[in-house]
Amino acid sequence: MLRRWLRRRGDERDDERDDGIVCIQFVELVTDYLEGAMTSTDRVRFESHLAACPHCTRYLAQIRATVELSGRLSAADVDALGRDARAELLAVFRAYNA
Repeated sequence: MLRRWLRRRGDERDDERDDGIVCIQFVELVTDYLEGAMTSTDRVRFESHLAACPHCTRYLAQIRATVELSGRLSAADVDALGRDARAELLAVFRAYNA
């Protein structure tokens, strides 16, 4: 999976293969990691980067917290923000999905 992603992005050169990943690749692969959609080899490489990079460790923790907290939001929680905040939140969500 990781090599396929690298080839698609044009980041992998046949003569110079590095089995590690860099932060930008880590960020783009976080969803696959959290969903358990990586091969065991890719998971080891991903976790190896994670063990050596405090920035990506912090990023992963933030993503996990976001997923956990957003799963607990109810319509009442959003309505409690007020009309302006609700409208702004919806605008951001629509722009993201566009």
